[in-house]
Amino acid sequence: MTKSILIVGGGVIGLSTAYYCLQKGHRVTIVERGAPSHNCCCQGNAGMIVPSHFVPLAAPGMVSLGLRMMWSPESPFYIKPRLSADLLSWAWKFYQASNAEHVKRSAPLLRDLSLASRQCFEELSEIPGNDFGLVKKGLLMLCKTEHALHEESKTAQTANALGIPAEVLSPEQTAKLDPGIKMDIVGSVYFPKDCHLSPHLFTAGLTRLVENAGGQFCWNTAVTGWRKNPEGIEAVETSHGPIQADEYVIAGGSWSSEVVRGLDVKLPMQPGKGYSVTLQKPRKLPAICSILTEARVAVTPMGSTLRFGGTMEMAGMDDSINPVRVRGIIKCAPKYFPELSVEDFDNLPAWSGFRPCSPDGLPYLGRFPKYRNLSAATGHSMMGLSLGPITGKLMAQILSDEKPGLDIGLLNPARYT
Repeated sequence: MTKSILIVGGGVIGLSTAYYCLQKGHRVTIVERGAPSHNCCCQGNAGMIVPSHFVPLAAPGMVSLGLRMMWSPESPFYIKPRLSADLLSWAWKFYQASNAEHVKRSAPLLRDLSLASRQCFEELSEIPGNDFGLVKKGLLMLCKTEHALHEESKTAQTANALGIPAEVLSPEQTAKLDPGIKMDIVGSVYFPKDCHLSPHLFTAGLTRLVENAGGQFCWNTAVTGWRKNPEGIEAVETSHGPIQADEYVIAGGSWSSEVVRGLDVKLPMQPGKGYSVTLQKPRKLPAICSILTEARVAVTPMGSTLRFGGTMEMAGMDDSINPVRVRGIIKCAPKYFPELSVEDFDNLPAWSGFRPCSPDGLPYLGRFPKYRNLSAATGHSMMGLSLGPITGKLMAQILSDEKPGLDIGLLNPARYT
């Protein structure tokens, strides 16, 4: 049955949901608070597709690691001290989820989602005129210390046991795999199934595909409220008037919690601000994307450019650029790539975006039990781009009243309601 579907949010999750819904014959409208050129969360990120990331953000040791890191102004993690009931509630739920049993339950699902999403990316890249720079050469976890290499080696063992190929490499083996740039490391772990792309090309291409398939966009339109009855949603109130549909999908990223206020449902979320800087003409250009393990910085070649991204700054919806956090990313580059220098980054603009972080590190995906026609597709943390297409595909199945292709019980959007 053909339905009218309204999606709140025009980022990669909303676009992916719109695309796959249109492929099933539905009518789709996207309500987006920003302009057509809006800087959605994934635009300036590392552009990685990462089956290697099967461990959720909430994992053993993350709380103590975060507490140690947050006292350094240049560290990869920071929580801005502030009186916030939402932050305290989120932190307590994160603490409760950071255990081995949670990882054991979540890892197979994240593996399946990531591998299915990788397949979607391959299919999307084969659409004529939809080149978004997909590179299928894997990912390197670069380690400067023996301790980090030992820890990453244990992750590699777990990955192989889950069916995700991973290989521990010496410095010489790493250099042979990617000879385009010199690396100062003690070793690496190689994940051959990982990929990378150019996020701005991907979102621009997906927007074109949605428009060409008949999708409608309401740009510069904010959600201001809801019309509801005991069974479902009747309409969404917006800054440009009410809009009615058969189905409503919350895909608003870090703004999703605010969007659902007044509906008696909860989507605990904290915006984790990330930064990136992009060298337009790097002295040397690797062929394979990498993560600087100890520094927690992602490095991605995008065409002839080289992007460095990182940090998880919990500072609320503060979109200001903190130069100290950016400096922390920049200072790491020559430590791993000695042919680069800090001066290479002089006067480069920094980008920032909000990652929507749920307390357990898993996205919210599916229908709300309280409303027959309200769904969520949000809370992907650092995996929004990577899991975007499979999220859209699963949502299209759910909205078409089909059984989802994967068991997504752990992603129930009402799990904190």
